[in-house]
Amino acid sequence: MPPVVVSSEEVDRTITAFTRLDQRGDKKAMNKLAGRLQREQPHLLQYAAAIRNDHGDKAGEAAVFYATLVWAMFDREREGTLPRLTEANLGAAEAAVAAAHAAEPGLEARDVHDRFAASQAAGQPHLFAKLRELLEEDVREAAMTAEVAATIWRPTQVAIEAFDAALSGRRPGERQGTIVNAAPTPGRNDQCPCGSGKKYKKCHGAAA
Repeated sequence: MPPVVVSSEEVDRTITAFTRLDQRGDKKAMNKLAGRLQREQPHLLQYAAAIRNDHGDKAGEAAVFYATLVWAMFDREREGTLPRLTEANLGAAEAAVAAAHAAEPGLEARDVHDRFAASQAAGQPHLFAKLRELLEEDVREAAMTAEVAATIWRPTQVAIEAFDAALSGRRPGERQGTIVNAAPTPGRNDQCPCGSGKKYKKCHGAAA
């Protein structure tokens, strides 16, 4: 299959849509979006939320937000539902990102927002350009620390690589609907799997 490059138009539309949701404080729409992500990409959500365990709430929330942006950008570009990423997809993507970084010496000495390889940006130029811009802006305006930015930038790149590989057929994910109960729905009083620390009924379960 040919590669699926997210266009600059879809990148901008995604950012505009998220900005409007935030400005309006539209909790119903945001919960609906979060609920859809939980249903369609549970492994991606769990992967991003796991950052909270080692790096705290702020890093965990930022990782989930950036992973959601990546998903939404690919989702807008594609007609139909995206392949469901699996743990295997994400593990292979981690290895691919690590290899890309290793092939570009001096990368870790750059400013946080520039810590990605040229080969990565060549595959998804518009997506990397926008996320680089957002990350730089978040640090400059103190929306997050440089330490948090460094923590979440690499797993965000893993999400990009995983979707890119799944859509191009290099490492296909699961076709949506082919696996039932791939991620069991938690009970209403169980802790939400997104890592927020809230009960499911008061977090992503509110949209169910």
